[in-house]
Amino acid sequence: MVDLKARPRPTGATAALGRTGFPHVTSATKGEIDIVTAPSQPGFNPLDLLYASLSACLVLSARMAASQMGVLDRISGITAEVTGEKATEGLSRVARFNIAFSIRGDIDEETRQRIVHAAEDEICTVSNTIRGNPDFSTTISA
Repeated sequence: MVDLKARPRPTGATAALGRTGFPHVTSATKGEIDIVTAPSQPGFNPLDLLYASLSACLVLSARMAASQMGVLDRISGITAEVTGEKATEGLSRVARFNIAFSIRGDIDEETRQRIVHAAEDEICTVSNTIRGNPDFSTTISA
């Protein structure tokens, strides 16, 4: 198991939407992004953000794993492409995530596998959360 030393950082996001227009999202650290909904619009829709969160978390986690395994200096790049397949029955949800990892550098296949395993199954908060079926705590106001 990989030893994690998390540094606290404000997290969270707020989406705002009027009667018309598109959602605008602001992070707890004041980052901003406009959400698109039309298939032809460039940008991120809510599902893209889910895939983006997972892919970004996985590459960061893979880099952490490589560092802790002492092989980071032999890696030239890490890519994780994430897509998904929506469920055809039941609730609207992603039924399957497809993850294509690429770890470039002077390491063997076994080390690549260990890095991906550590990233995906131990380190990445997003993948651990998606697999974990977290509780939702919702409040409603006017």
